[in-house]
Amino acid sequence: MDFNMKKLASDAGIFFTRAVQFTEEKFGQAEKTELDAQFENLLARADSTKNWTEKILRQTEVLLQPNPSARVEEFLYEKLDRKVPSRVTNGELLAQYMAEAASELGPTTPYGKTLIKVAEAEKRLGAAERDFIHTASINFLTPLRTFLEGDWKTISKERRLLHNRRLDLDACKARLKKAKAAEAKATTVPDFQETRPRNYILSASASATLDDTSRPPSWAEWKEDYPGGWRRPCFFLVPLNPSVTRARGCLSLPKDRKLWNDEADKAEQELRVAQTEFDRQAEVTRLLLEGISSTHVNHLRCLHEFVESQTTYYAQCYRHMLDLQKQLGSSQGAIFPGTFVGTTEPASPPLSSTSPTTAAATMPVGPSVAGLAPPGEAALCLEEVAPPASGTRKARVLYDYEAADSSELALLADELITVYSLPGMDPDWLIGERGNKKGKVPVTYLELLS
Repeated sequence: MDFNMKKLASDAGIFFTRAVQFTEEKFGQAEKTELDAQFENLLARADSTKNWTEKILRQTEVLLQPNPSARVEEFLYEKLDRKVPSRVTNGELLAQYMAEAASELGPTTPYGKTLIKVAEAEKRLGAAERDFIHTASINFLTPLRTFLEGDWKTISKERRLLHNRRLDLDACKARLKKAKAAEAKATTVPDFQETRPRNYILSASASATLDDTSRPPSWAEWKEDYPGGWRRPCFFLVPLNPSVTRARGCLSLPKDRKLWNDEADKAEQELRVAQTEFDRQAEVTRLLLEGISSTHVNHLRCLHEFVESQTTYYAQCYRHMLDLQKQLGSSQGAIFPGTFVGTTEPASPPLSSTSPTTAAATMPVGPSVAGLAPPGEAALCLEEVAPPASGTRKARVLYDYEAADSSELALLADELITVYSLPGMDPDWLIGERGNKKGKVPVTYLELLS
């Protein structure tokens, strides 16, 4: 193990200096280098992008997989770099149970036949859900994870380096400020002339402080090294180093001023180096933060793809359920003849009602019926159809509807008509009467009144 004690001590010293600088800034005892307003806006924008991306990612995962245990399992497989095993969707599992129930209860009974039909529809819904989850994961979730685990980690690393460079810069500024203040104070101290008697004897304590090779200096040596003389009171007359001299206040030495000059020059050099490193790191961080705009463009494209996949999924679900509704409606009419078929809930408004073709393409209504009778039988004449003794209801028209042919009744929004159903009739249509006019009307354009 390569253990470098000098490097360890240097890193510890730098860490301690930064910690002291950061603490003093928090308590308002040190100045802090402020970033420009544009840079601060970039930082705030990046933080906001990261926070909202995390929230959108988590909620999308919940939407695609509501089961938290399944999400944890997928997360572990992803971290272990292993393929996630195929999992049966809820719709497919429901289809399996319905098919088994129909097989055991009797596939030829009305209930068994209905179970089989619903099971087939649920199986198709489960397959559509599986395709939607797969597509959304690739086109939407993967880019969001890539940003959080790649680009954002790089940005965070450079921001930490910038923070450390700022602390070093502020520490250098504080060091230079202290050196300048000490230098200015040293230049204001007056020099004193000699007050020592000609014949002096060192005290015993002063002699004891000298080592074996030391000797008392001569007057010429003292005069040459310390022309400023001594300042009273002096406790012993020995040549001391500048730090001890300053601490005891015995001598006013010109050498001390030179030391502070050197210290100020060194602090200025360190400040220039720290300023250069800070500017370089700030530029690198700024470039990364400006790249957030490209990230937004990429996420916008992924969002469009997510919407497209979700639209395709719901369109497939609608088609499957519409087919199932037709199958169940025809079988319901055969099993329960004379039963009134309709819905009491208002349907969603059509996207456009300018033409019958547009309305048929956008509204969830069934195909037009050529006649009121089942296939193979003669079509009934609307004028000969009499309303049943019971089973008529009032309905309010939700949207305007233009009749496609003479067998249909044109509708105006908010008008009231009388509606009823006939045996064997398509469940998506009813017979509507308004005055002496009657004709087929789509159920989705009506709100049945009690």
